Amino acid sequence: MRHKFKNLFRNYMLISKLSIIIPAYNEERTIHFILNKVKDVQLDHGISKEVIVVDDCSKDNTVVAIENYAASNPTLGIKIYKHEVNKGKGAALHTGIAKASGDFLVIQDADLEYDPNEYNLLLKPIIEGYADVVYGSRFIGGKPHRILFFWHSIGNKTLTFISNALTNLNLTDMETCYKIFKTSDIQSLQLKEKRFGFEPEVTAKISRIPNIRIYEVGISYYGRTYAEGKKINWKDGFRAIYCILKYNLWAKK
Repeated sequence: MRHKFKNLFRNYMLISKLSIIIPAYNEERTIHFILNKVKDVQLDHGISKEVIVVDDCSKDNTVVAIENYAASNPTLGIKIYKHEVNKGKGAALHTGIAKASGDFLVIQDADLEYDPNEYNLLLKPIIEGYADVVYGSRFIGGKPHRILFFWHSIGNKTLTFISNALTNLNLTDMETCYKIFKTSDIQSLQLKEKRFGFEPEVTAKISRIPNIRIYEVGISYYGRTYAEGKKINWKDGFRAIYCILKYNLWAKK
């Protein structure tokens, strides 16, 4: 018990700020909803928030919506970065990761599929001294999950299985958006994938950091249909398989 509290105190002192990386593309209608949720969440143990939004050259008024929100909510201190050409979600994440100054960082999609109120759930294994990386799984736990596409779930589980076989991890949801990393760890990686290949690439590369401790917690999932703005498709699934093989077998750096 004494050792547990010692770890708790030590790690709490190390985690003073969480960087929240939000890649955005054509999210004019919903970006204020997710920013409201990020603003309202209170992180445990007095951890502060750094909010970084990266617009990937949206065709709508996403940037204007973010700027208006930032002006109306100055205490949130939103940092906005803009890509002059569309590069993909992975590229937006690269920009946000490079700019992060928090002790740890979390990836947050700009849509409403993931709930920022669960940041504390993701942070708990880190604060208690057990984890360096935490994945939020949509396939475990008792949280709400919207029922959507059968073949998407089969695809996600297949990609996770192949990734696990090559990384020797036992994740249940490699493709999840919700991942928390120690900022210095992920900034040390040479990440290359500019689209949805980010997930298998970062999983392959983070798993090779010596003595890395990866945990997984169950999260809720409020998925979108394509009519509601979902962007990933079957082509991205085949790209993910290629990336799993590439970054675990052929290009490990």
